[in-house]
Amino acid sequence: MRKRLVLFPLPLQGHQTPMLQLANILYSKGFSISIIHTQYNAPNSEINPHFTFHPIPNSLSQCETYSKEDVIRLIIKLNALLVAPFRDLLAGIVSDENAANKEPVACLITDAMWYFTQDVADNLNLPRIVLRTSNAACFYAFFYCPVFKYKGYLSAKGSELEAEVPEFPPLKMKDIPIHGTPDPEQTYELVCAMIEKTKASSGLILNTFQQLELTSLSAIRKAIPPIPIFAIGPFHKQVPASSSSLFAPDQSCISWLNVQAPNSVLYVSFGSIAAIEMKEFTEIALGLANSKQPFLWVVRPGLVRCSDGNDPLPSGFMEMVAERGRVVKWAPQQEVLAHPAVGGFWTHTGWNSTLESICEGVPMLCLPCFGDQMINARYVTDVWKVGFRFEDQLRRDDVEKVIRRLMVDKEGQEMRQKMTSLKEKACLSKEPGGPSYSSLESLVAHISSFSMKGQLLLFLTH
Repeated sequence: MRKRLVLFPLPLQGHQTPMLQLANILYSKGFSISIIHTQYNAPNSEINPHFTFHPIPNSLSQCETYSKEDVIRLIIKLNALLVAPFRDLLAGIVSDENAANKEPVACLITDAMWYFTQDVADNLNLPRIVLRTSNAACFYAFFYCPVFKYKGYLSAKGSELEAEVPEFPPLKMKDIPIHGTPDPEQTYELVCAMIEKTKASSGLILNTFQQLELTSLSAIRKAIPPIPIFAIGPFHKQVPASSSSLFAPDQSCISWLNVQAPNSVLYVSFGSIAAIEMKEFTEIALGLANSKQPFLWVVRPGLVRCSDGNDPLPSGFMEMVAERGRVVKWAPQQEVLAHPAVGGFWTHTGWNSTLESICEGVPMLCLPCFGDQMINARYVTDVWKVGFRFEDQLRRDDVEKVIRRLMVDKEGQEMRQKMTSLKEKACLSKEPGGPSYSSLESLVAHISSFSMKGQLLLFLTH
């Protein structure tokens, strides 16, 4: 009899996408899939008709627009508000599926930031596996947060932020994910809750691969030895191409890329949440124009703070760049990065974007904004050495220079060669005999081993 898995993504683009990719991977391994989701940023059920979708009633369907300043507050708020409705919904799913001639629920898989779900799963005698959507290095850094707090690193200011973290090379103080948040104490509490409940879970899944993060993966396994760790990435290379984007991509940019020279275009996109000041936006725009390099730039609504829906581009910008530049509201990113015309990616270094760039062999310019993006950028530049990072205030002259370093100069060519090697390792990792392939097989066996006796007894006695 097939077993059913219940998955619960966080309602943010960078979290929801890999959870749905994971769902498709596990579906291909013979599991049936149920998706519990909030009505806020609900996934499109039509894209995955082979899943069963269960919306949580009254789950902030009219939630206020959020930005980087209040994402932490939103997550904490949801963790408090959803306990009862989630518990009732999950209990109903488990009870229904365990009835005669139905598929028994093997386990619950949730985003790591849904820390409240561990207690719910325990009360239902249901194993919970955690998906952490950042890279392994960032997740391991979270384990160090109590040490960082004790040593005063979380209160570093000014020039102190440029100092190195002795316990965690190559990080600088400013790379610690809690810095840059409006309420560091609240963020610290969220991180500690996430780590505590992950340790209490039945396993941890990471969207990465061993050849990229062997040291960090080994460190995590030592930090939480009671539970197994499954590094089965890259997810997006193991599922059929489909969009779970919360924005509609502009496919016309592919036609524009088709007439550009190989490796000539800089793709610029800062993800679905990050927001920048108008002054920074203007410096980026003029730096792009002055670089004389072709570019495809995603300028989504909300990218520029306080732009009030108005076109934030400098006056005369499109005339200045003419046919050399293309500006869209959203792009089909995986297709763009795989296009032979794209030779560089200017990114906020969210983990999905970083991993997609690695898998297509495209070197990066890094403009991290908050959270795990800071660590991702540090690893891109200082560990894997496949990109440049804007460390200081953006200035158009510096933007122009670093774009040319990446797209034209020898440094960029050398990074492209390193990226080709990482791309090959990513491809091999998911092939039979590769570490991600083997880890996925172990995950399937782990899920299949969960006993349903205790869970069945629980519901038979009610």
